[in-house]
Amino acid sequence: MPQKRATLIGLLAILLWSAIVGLIKNVSEGFGPVGGAALIYSASAVLLIFTVGLPKLRAFPRRYLIIGSVLFVCYELCLSLSLGFTHSGRQAIEVGMVNYLWPSLTIVLAVIVNRQKTHPLIIPGVLLAVAGICRVLGGDQGFSFSEITQNVMDNPLSYGLALSGAVIWAVYCVVTKKMANGSNGITLFFILTALTLWLKFLLSPQPPFVLSVGVCISLALAAMAMGFGYAAWNVGILHGNVTILAAASYFIPIISSLLAVFILRSHLTIAFWQGTAMVSVGSLMCWWSTRVQQA
Repeated sequence: MPQKRATLIGLLAILLWSAIVGLIKNVSEGFGPVGGAALIYSASAVLLIFTVGLPKLRAFPRRYLIIGSVLFVCYELCLSLSLGFTHSGRQAIEVGMVNYLWPSLTIVLAVIVNRQKTHPLIIPGVLLAVAGICRVLGGDQGFSFSEITQNVMDNPLSYGLALSGAVIWAVYCVVTKKMANGSNGITLFFILTALTLWLKFLLSPQPPFVLSVGVCISLALAAMAMGFGYAAWNVGILHGNVTILAAASYFIPIISSLLAVFILRSHLTIAFWQGTAMVSVGSLMCWWSTRVQQA
């Protein structure tokens, strides 16, 4: 496959992933946080079976299968449930932004664990990303500690899950890279995530499904965004320009917020957009700090 075409396919994955926040929130309003997530990952797993294919487990390193499965499932549970349990569209967008701390955390962890060489620029990059989250959670008050605390305490479960997910995904990205040896267990991981969610659905009280055309459309779109997003990203990483894809991925917070505003019909303040830009620029600075050192 030509590199330009593969890169475009990889960029499509970024667009698909950016729609996840708004779509998961919409689906949860009709099927509940757990039921909606279970349906999304079930449908995504089916799509991955037809696009990526069933994994050949015998060819996979055992450590990758075990550790990778646990980390991936835990992250996807944190992501989907943190969004599903939010109280409003605006809160879902804020929670999604907390999750987008993972790019900066991934680079910091890679530097610590892999002793990857980096430029001092990484320090202001991390601080800027964290400051951006504080700006987002501070609302119109900016960096008001009381406003941030009030926002978080309004729904500590969702914000806590989002932050936990960011840390878990950073660990997944750093740890499984060495273990995988080129293997791609994404289909298996999605199947395991769906099974875990259905188990939780069956073992705990859940709200009844409220079917509507809009919710069903959101379910189909969310499944395609998840399934086709990972499939497209795999093509981009294997055959495209990895540098372009890596740089573009750090703008997901901005693209995601734009799409979520449209999907959830929410209104975001100037302070929120300033914080979002800070998260993206901070993450990009962290990434660039490793590129500069390599050069």
